[in-house]
Amino acid sequence: MEPRAAQLRRREGLGGEKEDRPSREGKPHFGNAECPGNNETHSGPDLLQWTRHMQAVKTQLLEQAQGQLTELLDQAMCEAIQAYPPQDRPVPSIPPDSLCKTREPSLGKRKVFINRKSLLDELMEVKHFRTIYHMFVAGLCVFIISTLAIDFIDEGRLMLEFDLLIFSFGQLPLALVTWVPMFLSTLLLPYQALRLWARPQSRAAWTLGLGLGCMLLAGHTAVLSILPIHVAVEYQLPPASSCVLVFEQVRLLMKSYSFLRETVPGTLRARGGEGIRAPSFSSYLYFLFCPTLIYRETYPRTPNVRWNYVAKNFAQALGCVLYACFILGRLCVPVFANMSREPFSTRALVLSIMHATLPGIFMLLLIFFAFLHCWLNAFAEMLRFGDRMFYRDWWNSTSFSNYYRTWNVVVHDWLYSYVYQDGLWLLGGRARGTAMLGVFLVSAVVHEYIFCFVLGFFYPVMLLLFLFIGGPLNFMMHDRHTGPAWNVLMWTMLFLGQGIQVSLYCQEWYARRHCPLPQTTFWGLVTPRSWSCHT
Repeated sequence: MEPRAAQLRRREGLGGEKEDRPSREGKPHFGNAECPGNNETHSGPDLLQWTRHMQAVKTQLLEQAQGQLTELLDQAMCEAIQAYPPQDRPVPSIPPDSLCKTREPSLGKRKVFINRKSLLDELMEVKHFRTIYHMFVAGLCVFIISTLAIDFIDEGRLMLEFDLLIFSFGQLPLALVTWVPMFLSTLLLPYQALRLWARPQSRAAWTLGLGLGCMLLAGHTAVLSILPIHVAVEYQLPPASSCVLVFEQVRLLMKSYSFLRETVPGTLRARGGEGIRAPSFSSYLYFLFCPTLIYRETYPRTPNVRWNYVAKNFAQALGCVLYACFILGRLCVPVFANMSREPFSTRALVLSIMHATLPGIFMLLLIFFAFLHCWLNAFAEMLRFGDRMFYRDWWNSTSFSNYYRTWNVVVHDWLYSYVYQDGLWLLGGRARGTAMLGVFLVSAVVHEYIFCFVLGFFYPVMLLLFLFIGGPLNFMMHDRHTGPAWNVLMWTMLFLGQGIQVSLYCQEWYARRHCPLPQTTFWGLVTPRSWSCHT
């Protein structure tokens, strides 16, 4: 009989390779590779799911590294072309699709688009994270059940009322009709202006084309600036319909600016030569719908459209809207509807802010999930747009500077490229603090304008929070602060900030309805009514 040791050597082979079979503990062997110190037993599906997740992470990291390496090589080639040749030789002509054509020399990195999934889509592949999502769905079910129960007890009937939803989206067809000329002006006027400037012609003819192009851009700006404000004021659009108009107004302005900023510098530099080919109209049309504010002639694309994924995201966005209506109807309206009828006191104000922290943070999470994840991913999937990094892991931030960079990557990329980088370029590479303050000022003014447009009154809560709290916190809570305590502090500040906004805006909303002005004056419009309305 063969000895036991010889049997083992023959089974393992002369090369020492073990048979790939489950061990006595039930764990599979992967060749000779083992995980030292890990004796935890994993089930087959969980291990397979985790392996696929790690493969996806590895692919994403490799794609990011490749994109950054390509960007560095392109920049090095661009600098080499600009440095060649010596002054005693003629400069060779550079083809229109040169690497150096699209932007002025910048002091920061350029946005690189690569194929990647949204972070929540990756996290949803993990069973433990899906449970958190299921908890929020269960919360919506509880709101629906509580509404049905209260209606049955008070009215003796089972019926879900959507009065708040119907009021908020009132006159939505008018808002959609107003959107049509806004979109057409963005589609036609900036592109035609660029074609006039890109056409090779004599100096006098080009000067005339420059003037006509500027007139087209002035008309485009006037349509986007005046038309939505006129419609909202004239027809007293409710909040949700106003929200549609103002978001489209800001989005189209930012997209048209990005298109001109990325294409005009190369057009002007090439005016003295053979001219430069204007971007194709189809690429500009695609840019107006794809979920990014940074123009490129081409973007990474996915091979096909998953229509079930599109339907799922639109359904989740609708569910978030219903969720927000239930939160406002159950947690905010009963508290703030009659608050202006009571005498003002510091105690009542503080209690209202503390009460509003929970619905406020719920509203923040719902806006994030509905818009930055569901809505943008649905359009990205329909357009096969490959780069789905619309946000990063802002919930893990230990500083407000990191939170501002990761909460809304789409808007942050635009502010970084066209406010911060261009501001540094204009200042000669110095005064980074000034450029950062410029970003805060632009962001604060636009946020306050959006709130004023949607709510129909001026109450600069958001502006003051941005400039006097958010700005200093950006410099005090910087990236050198790490650790869980700083993350807890950031979330505490978010809770309080959301409570302040919800409380003060709700009080002002109801005060303006309980105490209308007998005569419309400028100071009456800009003075908070909740400070003096106690009926």
